[in-house]
Amino acid sequence: MPALVLLGAQWGDEGKGKATDLLGGSVDYVVRYQGGNNAGHTVVVGDQKYALHLLPSGILSPGCTPVIGNGVVVDPAVLLSELSGLNERGVDTSKLLISGNAHLITPYHTTIDKVTERFLGKRKIGTTGRGIGPSYADKINRVGIRVQDIFDESILRQKVEAALDFKNQVLAKLYNRRAIAVDQVVEELLGYADQLRGYVADTTLILNNAVDQGQVVLFEGGQGTLLDVDHGTYPFVTSSNPTAGGACTGAGVGPTKINRVIGILKAYTTRVGAGPFPTELLDEDGEKLRTIGGERGVTTGRDRRCGWFDAVIARYATRVNGLTDFFLTKLDVLTGWERIPVCVAYEIDGKRIEELPYSQTDFHHAKPIYETLPGWSEDITQAKTFDDLPKNAQRYVQALEEMSGAPISAIGVGPGRDETIQINSFL
Repeated sequence: MPALVLLGAQWGDEGKGKATDLLGGSVDYVVRYQGGNNAGHTVVVGDQKYALHLLPSGILSPGCTPVIGNGVVVDPAVLLSELSGLNERGVDTSKLLISGNAHLITPYHTTIDKVTERFLGKRKIGTTGRGIGPSYADKINRVGIRVQDIFDESILRQKVEAALDFKNQVLAKLYNRRAIAVDQVVEELLGYADQLRGYVADTTLILNNAVDQGQVVLFEGGQGTLLDVDHGTYPFVTSSNPTAGGACTGAGVGPTKINRVIGILKAYTTRVGAGPFPTELLDEDGEKLRTIGGERGVTTGRDRRCGWFDAVIARYATRVNGLTDFFLTKLDVLTGWERIPVCVAYEIDGKRIEELPYSQTDFHHAKPIYETLPGWSEDITQAKTFDDLPKNAQRYVQALEEMSGAPISAIGVGPGRDETIQINSFL
């Protein structure tokens, strides 16, 4: 039985929650391996819509064990609020497991995130202001606070004191902000211990045993390939690795145990926050995509920037992730366009470039080269098989598959759980 990675193949918001939920009933574990509560998923079950931020989408699938891996940064207040909200709606959250090695987002992380963005002014990155970047920075600087630390007051206090020795200097002298009291932070974090204790486990051991025993484990990435801190449009990226390699480090399962890597592609392209976006539409088509697609961030509430499908990015995602399959989402949003442009290459300094340029300067100056495909007007939300789609919709999917470099094994034709065409099984 397979271990699968499911990740975003664009700038995030591709519909990973729907794809994970589709597989959730067939898998034993669903694992978030990176990111924090800056990575929202929307899942529609029947007439119910669920907005998930930290929790894996598998939490909505009975029989599936959801896991927050060591590569995630956890805001305990957000996590407990999210659990409470699901419990109130009748969702069983008791099977959740949290890695004791996951790092915490503390009050000083969110404070520093917000004041730093304001200080940068026009040079700001466009973060969510939720403390994710500063928490990851502390992890790399070896002054982070881990989930397991809240169960030992002595260790917790030592680590908070060490972190705030420097941070209070920065807050007071650079940003003219009041210093943060060690006692206040320690008291708040200790207050979460009893509420979280029953969820915390050695998730690396559990997941490796599950794979070895033939159980199905699904690793769920947040954000998307082009937001990866190593492989994305740096510096306009997240602070972790949403790419396939991040599943290994963020969950503690070796690469030889992963059988399949599934990339989620939206039938057009969106991104939130600052940074280059070659196919961005600043016209009526862009506004139409935003309105019909409901393109507003699940976590941030910000409008997403919208543009036509970018095959250059899709090919890049195939390459850096080793993708075996694509799940194409939101095909229904394109219904009604007479002609649909697709970016097949870039023009940079008068030259045609068919692969993503490694140079930040070149990518900022990339102009899309389009091929135009015929559109369709028929409603496709009731389609159950590929043959049910209008011929032009079929041709559009086939063209995207050919350009992107991996087979499209499923197609989303609506937001609902059952509004999906399965072409090839992922399991």
